[in-house]
Amino acid sequence: MSQILIRGAKVLGGEPQDVLIDGETIAEVGTGLSAEGAEVVEAEGKVLLPGLVDLHTHLREPGREDSETVLTGTRAAASGGYTAVFAMANTFPVADTAGVVEQVYRLGQEHGYCDVQPIGAVTVGLEGRKLAELGAMHESAAGVTVFSDDGKCVDDAVIMRRALEYVKAFGGVVAQHAQEPRLTEGAQMNEGVVSAELGLGGWPAVAEESIIARDVLLAEHVGSRVHICHLSTAGSVEIVRWAKSRGIDVTAEVTPHHLLLTDELVRSYNPVYKVNPPLRTERDVLALREALADGTIDIVATDHAPHPHEDKDCEWAAAAMGMVGLETALSVVQETMVATGLLDWAGVADRMSVKPAKIGRAAGHGRPVSAGEPANLTLVDTAYRGSVDPAGFASRSRNTPYEGRELPGRVTHTWLRGKATLVDGKLT
Repeated sequence: MSQILIRGAKVLGGEPQDVLIDGETIAEVGTGLSAEGAEVVEAEGKVLLPGLVDLHTHLREPGREDSETVLTGTRAAASGGYTAVFAMANTFPVADTAGVVEQVYRLGQEHGYCDVQPIGAVTVGLEGRKLAELGAMHESAAGVTVFSDDGKCVDDAVIMRRALEYVKAFGGVVAQHAQEPRLTEGAQMNEGVVSAELGLGGWPAVAEESIIARDVLLAEHVGSRVHICHLSTAGSVEIVRWAKSRGIDVTAEVTPHHLLLTDELVRSYNPVYKVNPPLRTERDVLALREALADGTIDIVATDHAPHPHEDKDCEWAAAAMGMVGLETALSVVQETMVATGLLDWAGVADRMSVKPAKIGRAAGHGRPVSAGEPANLTLVDTAYRGSVDPAGFASRSRNTPYEGRELPGRVTHTWLRGKATLVDGKLT
């Protein structure tokens, strides 16, 4: 059994400690540790976190391997410090059967850069008309517990109620893409001053907020769990806060880009800023940060949405929506939440590892950095600051909104059950 001694790391940003990994497990945490023959990683000044968990990743395989594959997506995840990702169902074919989710699950196991947990579709073909094989997907080898039609809203209240009732039987959760389709027909960006000045179709906040309000009430009525994907408005924050105050079993996520970027960037007409839900106002950004800090928003999820060059390098109206995010997420959170004093590193670990693992029931992930726990770990050079260069991404796609922007922090090492997937910033 191989041993690794991580020396002098600030565990969760605290006092320097040594961490000894023995095989797949953390054997000891303390000071002055030694182990004859162990590989030593000098980590003085760096922060050690539990491996990050992303509840919202688009890996595109099967069907859109031109933009991403399970292999390239999980390599990107390891580069960003992730040890587990949840793969969204909007593949081709859609992951609405046991066969497709098992294919994705097994591809993740074969490649080994991080654990891949498929998310099953709520409805057949993401069409919103008929429930998919929720039970069969849960009982499959993939053991699906999270279901979502992400990219499309489950806008039929009866279908949404039935899905919530169904997953309740095995403790599953429905993750809703909150977008009332009738209110967003032809929408191109956030509805507001900027959309009016640019003459682009507006995407009103109420299109998101009305669905969230409906779904938290349905979850309360059914007594089931609902998760809100990529929450983006100040009004949505208030609805979730109200629902939690009533004891409704709701959780919510925010993306890194919604914590940093605003709709003012759309003035450039650069399609790299076209995303669903759209970039909102500065007021929304500040409300999202505060909500993540106070726990109203539970987690950060990347909504990593890779697209090939030709789908983004075109006029705004024709461009695909989405941004890659796995390799920059932690840096954006450091910039928006840690550098501003809204979260410490223990809080980052909670929002980016502990809670997403709990919501998705990712066994062995989001665990304390302590003896006896699986050695799923991420080491971060928090003093680093550099310009984002997508040419160095492990992802197959390059549609990042941060190209050329200086961001703090750099993941130097990632370990998945004691096996290094990233060493000194390079994939193994």
